[in-house]
Amino acid sequence: MVSQRALDLLEKLAHEYPDWVKPHKRLFIGSLADSDRWEVRLQVVRALPLFMWTAHERRRVVAILKRDIAHTQKFVKAWALDSLATFAQEDARLRPIVLRYLRAFERSGSKALAARARRVRARFAS
Repeated sequence: MVSQRALDLLEKLAHEYPDWVKPHKRLFIGSLADSDRWEVRLQVVRALPLFMWTAHERRRVVAILKRDIAHTQKFVKAWALDSLATFAQEDARLRPIVLRYLRAFERSGSKALAARARRVRARFAS
């Protein structure tokens, strides 16, 4: 529980003060990214687009996001797609994956997934 709360705080700080968290960003692509706790995975996928990553690190980031789009927990799925879409704005190779999941989320019957898909699609359109 302590590590979960600490990670939650790091993710929130990363939104407001990314330079404070930048020296610790590798935590988000380490073993915490493979946690069996969905709450930890949620913090990870939300934080990943907040940082600049090396090419090697970016491969790990994209792998985490692709994996977590298929997570059983809807919040993790939704935020993984949102974060992957952020990376897809600069990497056209990711766009077909994002578009495929946008369609799937829109047809899922889940209001949460459909709402996230609409937000991502609106961002993509601009």
